[in-house]
Amino acid sequence: VSTSHLQLATFALGTVGWILCTVSMGIVEWRVWYVDNTTVISSGIAWVGIWKVCFISYLHVSPGYKEQFCHKFSGYDSSIPHEIYAAQGLLMIAVFVGLLGLTATIFALRNVCMGITHRTLITRFFLVGGFFYVFAGLCILIPVSWNFYSVTHNQSIAFPPSSYMPSSPVAQEAGAAIPIGIVAVILLLLSGTFSLSYRLPVSTNTTTK
Repeated sequence: VSTSHLQLATFALGTVGWILCTVSMGIVEWRVWYVDNTTVISSGIAWVGIWKVCFISYLHVSPGYKEQFCHKFSGYDSSIPHEIYAAQGLLMIAVFVGLLGLTATIFALRNVCMGITHRTLITRFFLVGGFFYVFAGLCILIPVSWNFYSVTHNQSIAFPPSSYMPSSPVAQEAGAAIPIGIVAVILLLLSGTFSLSYRLPVSTNTTTK
């Protein structure tokens, strides 16, 4: 157990990274668009996520009240850029693979804490967990980097008319989901590195199995 402190930290970092991955996938603030036509988008700000686009509108409600309008993306929206669809798939993979990494780490730590000396089995589960952490981190890194590139180059999106969105903003900036995703990548890659570096020490008082 005394040799597994780093792996306990690995589990903690991996857990936080996995949670941040799910948060990044769920929130809509991937891109913040500033628009000049406030007829429908009353605040002049719209949030573009990987599942939907949302904005505040006063158009269909009583004066003094506001309503959040959201348009969900579908597989039939051929105008939606590839980086958004890639983010949907890769983040779902990252959540699943990250969960497998946590499961493998829990199993290895359970054996260590219970004094089960199956040396090969423990090491293999730490290695498997580390591989899953690294793979999950890379699955997050690709869409985060791709979408950040699109934001910095102010790329437009040909939204369908039903979304009430213009095809291009006056300006745009990265939303909260992108820095959250970056932190998730760092934590998962650190977790993977620490887990892959685990080596069970040789003990003369136990039998290697």
